[in-house]
Amino acid sequence: MTHEQLIFIWFLLIAVLWIGFFFLEGFDFGVAMLYPVIGKDPTERRVMINTVGPTWDGNEVWMITAGGAMFAAFPGWYATLFSGLYLPLLLVLLGLIARGVSFEYRALMPDDNWRDTFDWSATIGSFIVSLVLGIAFANMWRGMPVAGDPPHMTQGLLELFHPFGLLGGALTVMLFMVHGAVFLCLKTADSVREKANRAVKMLGPIALGLLAAFIVIGNVAYPASHNPFLGSGAGVAMWITGAISVAALGYAILMHSESGNQSRENQAFVGTGLAILMLFVTIFIKMYGTLGFVSADGSFDMNVAASTPYTLRVMSIAALIFVPIVLAYFVWSYYIFRKRISTKHMPTATNEPASATVGY
Repeated sequence: MTHEQLIFIWFLLIAVLWIGFFFLEGFDFGVAMLYPVIGKDPTERRVMINTVGPTWDGNEVWMITAGGAMFAAFPGWYATLFSGLYLPLLLVLLGLIARGVSFEYRALMPDDNWRDTFDWSATIGSFIVSLVLGIAFANMWRGMPVAGDPPHMTQGLLELFHPFGLLGGALTVMLFMVHGAVFLCLKTADSVREKANRAVKMLGPIALGLLAAFIVIGNVAYPASHNPFLGSGAGVAMWITGAISVAALGYAILMHSESGNQSRENQAFVGTGLAILMLFVTIFIKMYGTLGFVSADGSFDMNVAASTPYTLRVMSIAALIFVPIVLAYFVWSYYIFRKRISTKHMPTATNEPASATVGY
């Protein structure tokens, strides 16, 4: 393969890793952000936590792998992005730490006050990560200015919080909450499932409105024609993928019903997942070539930021061997933990000792 072909393949693979992360970790974030809404008592919250407890850390691996792939395949992209967005990415790290501590330690603390604290840590951490990443990817759609040699971002921190960036942050928060609520409907029974149904009905239309606004404003204000690496058909492709995202979320809301129909809930989850997938496909189409930056003199692009052909070839061989193994493990783990959970499966005592805890 030529260097250009390898660069395209690794850009595509990084896009797949990020999209997989948002699809899988999206409902994890959503479930944690819904603790205060649905989990009104410790038993209900515990049911919610146990729906994502066995898989949350595996889902985060997708983001770690995406960051590692960016570092190895596009060191110029990694260096420019992580240095220019140091404080926002620090917030993401702190949010992920708060979530991890919450999941790992809440079952070890017998006191309800400690458990409430850990639950709020998961909620706040999930909100911060969802909001910051939404703002970041909205800025990548818009294009962040870079200059100099080596290239560096020229905009300040506060300039990231323009209306389109804030719209992106609000969208990811709301979209993940809907995705998480639909996931809870699939994985729970009794009161948690009923409350999750109501949450979908309440939050779904809001997420749909934000998504439609984000797609329209993004394509009108920051179209594909602003990207010199994209051909004339890219703009049409972005409108199509964006429209599919909106339609998929609308379909998910339509399919969701309070009757508890399993088939409709499955379709609703496919709909929210497809909405997330196509939203970020649209963003990565816009990022192709520029990697989410705007260089005034055209000195920075994905070809300049990429690693050497030898590095990319070695990485491609490793990915060809290990990616199928990892995907097989993910499928197996979700198959093992596929059954519903209800409040009947949780201990009734609110202050049982740590040794008596079940799951999380």
